[in-house]
Amino acid sequence: MSGVSQPLARLITELSKLPGVGGKTAQRLAFHILSMSDEDALSIADAITAAKRELKYCSVCGNLTDVDPCAICADASRDDSVYCVVESPKDVVAIERMKEYQGRYHVLHGVIAPMSGVGPEDLNLESLIVRLSGNDAAREVIVATNPNIEGEATAMYIARLIKPAGIKVTRIAHGVPIGGDLEYTDDVTLAKAIEGRREL
Repeated sequence: MSGVSQPLARLITELSKLPGVGGKTAQRLAFHILSMSDEDALSIADAITAAKRELKYCSVCGNLTDVDPCAICADASRDDSVYCVVESPKDVVAIERMKEYQGRYHVLHGVIAPMSGVGPEDLNLESLIVRLSGNDAAREVIVATNPNIEGEATAMYIARLIKPAGIKVTRIAHGVPIGGDLEYTDDVTLAKAIEGRREL
Protein backbone atom coordinates (compact mmCIF):
# COMPACT_ATOMS: atom_id res chain seq x y z
CA MET A 1 0.00 0.00 0.00
CA SER A 2 1.71 3.12 -1.21
CA GLY A 3 2.11 6.03 1.22
CA VAL A 4 1.00 3.95 4.21
CA SER A 5 3.30 2.79 6.98
CA GLN A 6 3.87 -0.96 7.29
CA PRO A 7 1.97 -1.45 10.61
CA LEU A 8 -1.06 0.43 9.26
CA ALA A 9 -0.97 -1.48 5.97
CA ARG A 10 -0.87 -4.76 7.89
CA LEU A 11 -3.82 -3.73 10.08
CA ILE A 12 -5.86 -2.79 7.00
CA THR A 13 -4.95 -6.07 5.30
CA GLU A 14 -5.94 -8.12 8.35
CA LEU A 15 -9.24 -6.26 8.82
CA SER A 16 -10.13 -6.76 5.16
CA LYS A 17 -10.12 -10.53 5.80
CA LEU A 18 -13.35 -10.14 7.77
CA PRO A 19 -16.57 -11.01 5.90
CA GLY A 20 -18.27 -8.01 4.33
CA VAL A 21 -15.26 -5.77 4.91
CA GLY A 22 -13.72 -4.36 1.75
CA GLY A 23 -10.60 -2.24 1.43
CA LYS A 24 -12.25 1.10 2.21
CA THR A 25 -14.15 -0.23 5.22
CA ALA A 26 -10.97 -1.91 6.50
CA GLN A 27 -9.13 1.40 6.15
CA ARG A 28 -11.92 3.25 8.01
CA LEU A 29 -11.87 0.64 10.80
CA ALA A 30 -8.09 0.78 11.06
CA PHE A 31 -8.08 4.56 11.49
CA HIS A 32 -10.89 4.29 14.04
CA ILE A 33 -8.96 1.70 16.05
CA LEU A 34 -5.87 3.90 15.98
CA SER A 35 -7.90 6.86 17.29
CA MET A 36 -9.14 4.82 20.25
CA SER A 37 -7.46 4.89 23.63
CA ASP A 38 -4.77 2.26 24.17
CA GLU A 39 -7.01 0.66 26.78
CA ASP A 40 -9.96 0.28 24.38
CA ALA A 41 -7.79 -0.99 21.51
CA LEU A 42 -6.12 -3.55 23.78
CA SER A 43 -9.53 -4.58 25.11
CA ILE A 44 -10.67 -5.42 21.56
CA ALA A 45 -7.46 -7.38 20.89
CA ASP A 46 -7.82 -9.21 24.21
CA ALA A 47 -11.48 -10.10 23.48
CA ILE A 48 -10.47 -11.61 20.13
CA THR A 49 -7.61 -13.68 21.57
CA ALA A 50 -9.70 -14.79 24.58
CA ALA A 51 -12.55 -15.91 22.32
CA LYS A 52 -10.15 -17.85 20.07
CA ARG A 53 -8.44 -19.42 23.09
CA GLU A 54 -11.46 -20.20 25.29
CA LEU A 55 -14.26 -21.14 22.89
CA LYS A 56 -14.67 -24.70 21.68
CA TYR A 57 -17.41 -26.81 20.16
CA CYS A 58 -19.95 -28.47 22.45
CA SER A 59 -19.35 -32.22 22.44
CA VAL A 60 -23.12 -32.81 22.31
CA CYS A 61 -24.57 -30.36 19.75
CA GLY A 62 -21.54 -28.74 18.11
CA ASN A 63 -22.40 -25.18 19.16
CA LEU A 64 -19.68 -22.74 20.25
CA THR A 65 -19.24 -22.69 24.03
CA ASP A 66 -16.79 -21.99 26.82
CA VAL A 67 -18.17 -24.87 28.94
CA ASP A 68 -18.88 -28.43 27.82
CA PRO A 69 -21.70 -29.28 27.38
CA CYS A 70 -23.02 -25.88 26.32
CA ALA A 71 -25.69 -24.04 28.34
CA ILE A 72 -28.45 -25.13 25.95
CA CYS A 73 -27.53 -28.83 26.14
CA ALA A 74 -27.20 -28.59 29.93
CA ASP A 75 -30.64 -26.96 30.30
CA ALA A 76 -32.98 -29.69 31.56
CA SER A 77 -36.05 -27.57 30.76
CA ARG A 78 -35.45 -27.79 26.98
CA ASP A 79 -37.74 -30.04 24.91
CA ASP A 80 -35.90 -33.32 24.17
CA SER A 81 -38.41 -34.33 21.49
CA VAL A 82 -37.46 -31.63 18.94
CA TYR A 83 -34.08 -31.04 17.31
CA CYS A 84 -33.28 -28.04 15.12
CA VAL A 85 -30.44 -28.75 12.67
CA VAL A 86 -28.51 -25.65 11.58
CA GLU A 87 -25.45 -24.91 9.46
CA SER A 88 -23.39 -22.92 11.98
CA PRO A 89 -23.34 -21.57 15.55
CA LYS A 90 -24.46 -18.13 14.29
CA ASP A 91 -27.75 -19.78 13.24
CA VAL A 92 -28.29 -20.94 16.83
CA VAL A 93 -27.85 -17.33 17.97
CA ALA A 94 -30.40 -16.15 15.38
CA ILE A 95 -33.04 -18.70 16.45
CA GLU A 96 -32.44 -18.15 20.16
CA ARG A 97 -32.87 -14.39 19.65
CA MET A 98 -36.58 -14.87 18.86
CA LYS A 99 -37.13 -16.64 22.24
CA GLU A 100 -39.79 -18.99 20.82
CA TYR A 101 -37.95 -22.25 20.16
CA GLN A 102 -37.39 -24.42 23.25
CA GLY A 103 -36.02 -27.62 21.72
CA ARG A 104 -32.48 -28.91 21.19
CA TYR A 105 -29.99 -27.95 18.47
CA HIS A 106 -27.50 -29.73 16.28
CA VAL A 107 -24.84 -27.76 14.37
CA LEU A 108 -23.59 -29.28 11.09
CA HIS A 109 -20.64 -26.90 10.56
CA GLY A 110 -21.41 -26.56 6.87
CA VAL A 111 -23.59 -28.00 4.14
CA ILE A 112 -23.18 -30.57 1.39
CA ALA A 113 -21.40 -28.71 -1.43
CA PRO A 114 -19.87 -31.09 -4.02
CA MET A 115 -18.42 -28.19 -6.04
CA SER A 116 -16.38 -27.21 -2.96
CA GLY A 117 -15.48 -30.81 -2.16
CA VAL A 118 -17.75 -30.99 0.91
CA GLY A 119 -19.66 -34.25 1.28
CA PRO A 120 -21.91 -35.65 4.04
CA GLU A 121 -18.89 -37.23 5.73
CA ASP A 122 -17.39 -33.75 6.24
CA LEU A 123 -20.38 -32.57 8.29
CA ASN A 124 -21.30 -33.16 11.92
CA LEU A 125 -23.97 -35.70 10.89
CA GLU A 126 -22.85 -38.94 12.53
CA SER A 127 -23.26 -37.50 16.03
CA LEU A 128 -26.81 -36.37 15.11
CA ILE A 129 -27.74 -39.96 14.24
CA VAL A 130 -26.20 -41.15 17.53
CA ARG A 131 -28.13 -38.49 19.49
CA LEU A 132 -31.44 -39.39 17.84
CA SER A 133 -30.99 -43.15 18.19
CA GLY A 134 -30.13 -42.73 21.87
CA ASN A 135 -33.24 -40.65 22.58
CA ASP A 136 -36.62 -42.42 22.56
CA ALA A 137 -38.33 -39.05 23.10
CA ALA A 138 -37.11 -37.71 19.70
CA ARG A 139 -40.19 -36.97 17.57
CA GLU A 140 -39.17 -34.21 15.13
CA VAL A 141 -36.10 -32.83 13.39
CA ILE A 142 -36.43 -29.31 12.00
CA VAL A 143 -33.93 -28.72 9.21
CA ALA A 144 -33.05 -25.01 9.28
CA THR A 145 -30.35 -24.83 6.60
CA ASN A 146 -30.25 -21.80 4.30
CA PRO A 147 -32.65 -21.73 1.34
CA ASN A 148 -30.01 -22.21 -1.37
CA ILE A 149 -28.98 -25.19 -3.49
CA GLU A 150 -26.53 -26.54 -0.91
CA GLY A 151 -28.97 -26.01 1.98
CA GLU A 152 -31.77 -27.77 0.09
CA ALA A 153 -29.50 -30.69 -0.86
CA THR A 154 -28.41 -31.04 2.77
CA ALA A 155 -32.04 -30.93 3.96
CA MET A 156 -33.03 -33.67 1.52
CA TYR A 157 -30.04 -35.81 2.56
CA ILE A 158 -30.91 -35.45 6.25
CA ALA A 159 -34.56 -36.31 5.57
CA ARG A 160 -33.59 -39.51 3.71
CA LEU A 161 -31.22 -40.41 6.56
CA ILE A 162 -33.66 -39.86 9.43
CA LYS A 163 -37.16 -40.69 8.13
CA PRO A 164 -36.61 -44.49 8.19
CA ALA A 165 -36.24 -44.20 11.99
CA GLY A 166 -39.84 -42.97 12.18
CA ILE A 167 -38.86 -39.43 13.18
CA LYS A 168 -40.77 -36.59 11.52
CA VAL A 169 -38.50 -34.30 9.46
CA THR A 170 -39.69 -30.76 8.74
CA ARG A 171 -38.14 -27.83 6.88
CA ILE A 172 -38.33 -24.20 7.95
CA ALA A 173 -40.72 -22.20 5.78
CA HIS A 174 -39.42 -19.97 3.02
CA GLY A 175 -41.22 -17.10 1.39
CA VAL A 176 -42.04 -13.43 1.39
CA PRO A 177 -40.67 -11.64 4.48
CA ILE A 178 -42.96 -9.60 6.74
CA GLY A 179 -43.08 -6.09 5.32
CA GLY A 180 -41.93 -7.30 1.89
CA ASP A 181 -43.63 -6.38 -1.39
CA LEU A 182 -44.62 -9.09 -3.87
CA GLU A 183 -43.57 -6.74 -6.66
CA TYR A 184 -39.93 -6.88 -5.52
CA THR A 185 -39.81 -10.55 -4.52
CA ASP A 186 -37.69 -12.85 -6.71
CA ASP A 187 -39.33 -15.73 -8.58
CA VAL A 188 -37.87 -18.55 -6.45
CA THR A 189 -38.92 -16.93 -3.17
CA LEU A 190 -42.40 -16.27 -4.49
CA ALA A 191 -42.69 -19.87 -5.74
CA LYS A 192 -41.66 -21.15 -2.29
CA ALA A 193 -44.21 -18.85 -0.66
CA ILE A 194 -47.00 -20.19 -2.87
CA GLU A 195 -45.85 -23.78 -2.30
CA GLY A 196 -45.75 -23.32 1.48
CA ARG A 197 -49.09 -21.54 1.77
CA ARG A 198 -51.31 -22.36 4.74
CA GLU A 199 -54.99 -22.19 5.51
CA LEU A 200 -56.27 -19.17 7.44
